[in-house]
Amino acid sequence: MKNSLKITLSICTVLLALAPAFAQKANLLSSEEKEQGWQLLFNGKNFDGWRQCNGTEMPVNWVIEDDAMKVFTGEGKKEGQGANGDILYSPKKFKNFELSIDWKSSPRGNSGIFYAVREVPGKPIYYAAPEVQVLDNQDASDNKIDSHLAGSLYDILPADPKTVNPAGSWNTVIIKVKDGHVTHTMNGVEVVSYDLWTPEWDEMVKNSKFKTFPGWTEGIAKEGYIGLQDHGYTIWFRNIKIREL
Repeated sequence: MKNSLKITLSICTVLLALAPAFAQKANLLSSEEKEQGWQLLFNGKNFDGWRQCNGTEMPVNWVIEDDAMKVFTGEGKKEGQGANGDILYSPKKFKNFELSIDWKSSPRGNSGIFYAVREVPGKPIYYAAPEVQVLDNQDASDNKIDSHLAGSLYDILPADPKTVNPAGSWNTVIIKVKDGHVTHTMNGVEVVSYDLWTPEWDEMVKNSKFKTFPGWTEGIAKEGYIGLQDHGYTIWFRNIKIREL
């Protein structure tokens, strides 16, 4: 019995050690995901399809590291100062979709995921697009307002901070947009729900920092680009995938 127990424990130890090797690799779709209509927006090898917002090339402060796209503080900039490095997935605009992204923050990190982006020459990515906040909730300087915490509809609706893993750990956020109804799901928990283009939406915008942004008061676009923000901090993104609804 003792020998059998030792053998069983040894086998379990080996299987645990090998488990990561059998886990699905990053930036790949399973057979089930392909059948469901998911498509990758990042292949883990290059920036095909991505470019600077209001530009044609990828900003220099983006690199690929450990199967993830990584943005970092640009040369000559201080932490928290973007280097005009906001990026878009530009081959296609999306209207009704489900977008899934893994993200990881450095200590004090701050960034954002945007949808329905309407490029406005000379204006930043957030000028006319909703932002799903990416943040180190614990130590970031912008952690004093509930609607500025990770997973929130930035400066409008707060997400539950208990759903967010700390800096250095991966999180998965899913943004679902269907005929104007939007949900944010953080690590498997729905944290935000709202409806675009409604009187309630207009009222929320009036009570936010975006109330004087013409890009917002003119109305959020019915379709637009997916975008990622350079806020002057180190942030990683991977497993960026979308399916149209």
